[in-house]
Amino acid sequence: MIARILGIILPVFAVVIAGYVYGRIARPNMAGANKANMDVFCPVLIFVALSSKDFDLAANWQLALVSAAIILVSGVVAWPFARMLHGDPKTFVPPMMFNNCGNMGVPLAVLAAGQQGLSMMVILFTTSNLLHFTLGTWIVRHKVSWHDVLLNPMVVATVAGAAFGLVHPPIPQWIEISLKMIGDIAFPLMLFALGVRLCDVSFEHWELGLVGAIVCPLTGLLAAALVIWLVPLSPMQQGMVWVFASLPPAVLNFLIADRYHQEPAKVAAIVLIGNLGSVLFVPLGLMLALQQF
Repeated sequence: MIARILGIILPVFAVVIAGYVYGRIARPNMAGANKANMDVFCPVLIFVALSSKDFDLAANWQLALVSAAIILVSGVVAWPFARMLHGDPKTFVPPMMFNNCGNMGVPLAVLAAGQQGLSMMVILFTTSNLLHFTLGTWIVRHKVSWHDVLLNPMVVATVAGAAFGLVHPPIPQWIEISLKMIGDIAFPLMLFALGVRLCDVSFEHWELGLVGAIVCPLTGLLAAALVIWLVPLSPMQQGMVWVFASLPPAVLNFLIADRYHQEPAKVAAIVLIGNLGSVLFVPLGLMLALQQF
């Protein structure tokens, strides 16, 4: 079991460390690469995963409900912690709800369960992203731009991928290969960019970051245990839910906080220290997941 867990997490953390080392040496501007990843590579990855002929989308639709349930339960459980810390729930709660299922979850799913794991994690990931751009934004600023949501490339890719996944129209092989090559860029770049981002770790708000690093995966795992008990899922689905629930806060939380001036320095501490803490909680999620396979 330990060897299997190490075989899954070591490649992921190796790419993160490579990004961190390069970031310390070169201090690259990753803005363009990150934008390309959000606008092109990730949407194509989502489309390919959902439209795959080897994946039964109709049999896995309940994963979207599971993802939403874990996010909502995590938020409800995290809210009292924000009050106990005498902090603003708009700062603390969203990072506890929305985890790093893109940067870290997708690569872990691929290494743990191959294409089927990828497709399942993409459902969890896209549901989380959709809720982040709607509910998460509303929590921070009590307003949602539906125009931005509907035109978001990942939302468009989700709708298109789901439609193709249900109908499976014929696609020329050369197009399938091209799309797969483009999508395959996404998760190594996510991990590398995360490593570069970790160069900016600030310990100014380390107490809040440490609490967040513990509360985020624990509330996620608690919610996952409740959902798995209530919802009938296959062993593979349960495994991907455990991986999803154990992940640290998403970098997107910082981007939204920075955009709307919601204490971005504190959110950055929660996100970055939380991702450092993932070395403890991600192996736990993988251990629970591998017991289901």
